[in-house]
Amino acid sequence: MTDKHTNPPLNIAIAVYPHLLVTSLTLPIEMLRAGEAFAKGHLDKQSFRPLAINLVAKSAESIPTRAGLAINPDCITTNAPYSDLIIVPGIWRNPRPVVRTNQEIVDWLSESFSKGSHIIGVGTGNCLLAEAGLLDGHPATTHWHYAKQFSHDYPQVHLKPDFFITQSERMYTVASLNALADVIVHIISQYYTKAAAQHVERNFSHEIRKPYEDQRYLEGAVDRHPDELIAQIQFWLKTNLATELNLQEVAAQFSLSYRTFTRRFRAATNQSPIEYWQQLRVEGAKELLASSNLSIQEVALEVGYNDQGHLTRVFKKVLSQTPSGYRKVVRRKLFG
Repeated sequence: MTDKHTNPPLNIAIAVYPHLLVTSLTLPIEMLRAGEAFAKGHLDKQSFRPLAINLVAKSAESIPTRAGLAINPDCITTNAPYSDLIIVPGIWRNPRPVVRTNQEIVDWLSESFSKGSHIIGVGTGNCLLAEAGLLDGHPATTHWHYAKQFSHDYPQVHLKPDFFITQSERMYTVASLNALADVIVHIISQYYTKAAAQHVERNFSHEIRKPYEDQRYLEGAVDRHPDELIAQIQFWLKTNLATELNLQEVAAQFSLSYRTFTRRFRAATNQSPIEYWQQLRVEGAKELLASSNLSIQEVALEVGYNDQGHLTRVFKKVLSQTPSGYRKVVRRKLFG
């Protein structure tokens, strides 16, 4: 028998379709359930709202996936209940065929947003939001590999490929699974308190990430620069700190000569690619030193330096102290 004092559920819908990235479906479910479990044990009954999670598809047929797991929808777009939040998973490889064959999902997203739903689009899944016209005139991000195609297909969208997260009104777009995890932590803090969010983050975030507020592009903020190709390269550098490629090879990967790359990069960012690359690696190392128990050698490898000595030389040059010295000072501040 239902408790008459039970609050109405928080309705979460996840769009499902062939070729979706299964981890962008399972990760948010597991994180949200963990937040719910924590809140149930810590919030009073008057404040707690259980989750109702539904997988929504264009038909009731089972959907095969590349991971070998079949997805069985809970409901279809024509009978799905109102959703407080909708998550649109990423798509394996080229998103165009999936977008073309899922007009029902596109129409449902448009209708749901008009009724007040919040929406999170993941990677190339953001093409479904763009197809619905929800991103026209707004910032969005996507998987870096399909950024050029996205710009071509949806020229009315203000693509921000150098940001992991964008937020516009009730829409979030993310470029990666780590960024999705950051937004889910943010959502849990809104649904179930900051303590619940911190609990989930501790249990799911083994790698060190920047919080949601530090990564997002919030509509209305000042854009960094208009050179979208350089923005794509910046995004690539941020997400590939430990790459073995040098900057000449990175430029070639984006079909630029190193001379042109250097000129355009300085014009866009007011610093050289080498300076920017070093800055990213130092910031990454600082985060790891402050918040992980990795050895100095392991930190060096994580941010692309081939040994501890190289990282130490850079640290002394930039910060006038050694990595171990930095770790002692910052940990004293954090935990003392």
